[in-house]
Amino acid sequence: MSGHSKWATTKHKKAAIDAKRAKAFAKYIKGIEVAARMGGPDVAGNPALDLAVSKAKKNSVPNDNIDRAIKRGAGLTGEVVDYSEILYEARGPQGSALYIECLTDNKNRAAADVRTAVTRSGGTMADPGSVSFMFERKGVAEVAKKDGLTEDDVLMAVLDAGADEVKEEDEVFEVISEASDLPEIRKALDAAELEYNNDDPQFRPTMTVDLDADGAKKFLKLADAIEALDDVQNVYSNVEISPEVMAQLEDAE
Repeated sequence: MSGHSKWATTKHKKAAIDAKRAKAFAKYIKGIEVAARMGGPDVAGNPALDLAVSKAKKNSVPNDNIDRAIKRGAGLTGEVVDYSEILYEARGPQGSALYIECLTDNKNRAAADVRTAVTRSGGTMADPGSVSFMFERKGVAEVAKKDGLTEDDVLMAVLDAGADEVKEEDEVFEVISEASDLPEIRKALDAAELEYNNDDPQFRPTMTVDLDADGAKKFLKLADAIEALDDVQNVYSNVEISPEVMAQLEDAE
């Protein structure tokens, strides 16, 4: 699971929603810049850029922002865009673990910001390898639910494309595959005319832990603080929060 949007409460303030929207825009813009830097500004001749632009448009990133990101990434504005991907590992309450994916142009800043956010929010930084072994890289595409669409319908559409399984979540069907099979999964979903999103490789936990209300409250505070950082692209965890515990948290707000 990426981040903790599946545990979002219904009482978020508008400012918090706007902040998450802005953060999402920044994530897609970085993806465009990286793709343009690696393969040039021609969308038709750069498949990675074509995919990054498609995702940004699907998530309502304005065209002007997309065009500027392409030019910046390709070096057409005189700016130098050079991002590095870094993974950090952290521990939270009650056996929770967090795998933090950063895309940054300043490794020292990213490391300091992540460490500060983790320690100030009740977590601890973990030694390299002590958390990562709990996760595996998988391809995940989220298919939007619509009237009449069933889990079996989605599975039939993607089975021959290499899907491992389809899982029903609150608002979507998750299509899970090997990361290398994602392009074929996308083609199969397009052919079946199924609307999908968040079609990226993700780190998924091999085992999960359930948190009680106190642990969940502390964990969500920790995850929020990390996700708010500019350099953080994704936060993965091994946490499960039951509907009953989420209800307790909402009642307490």
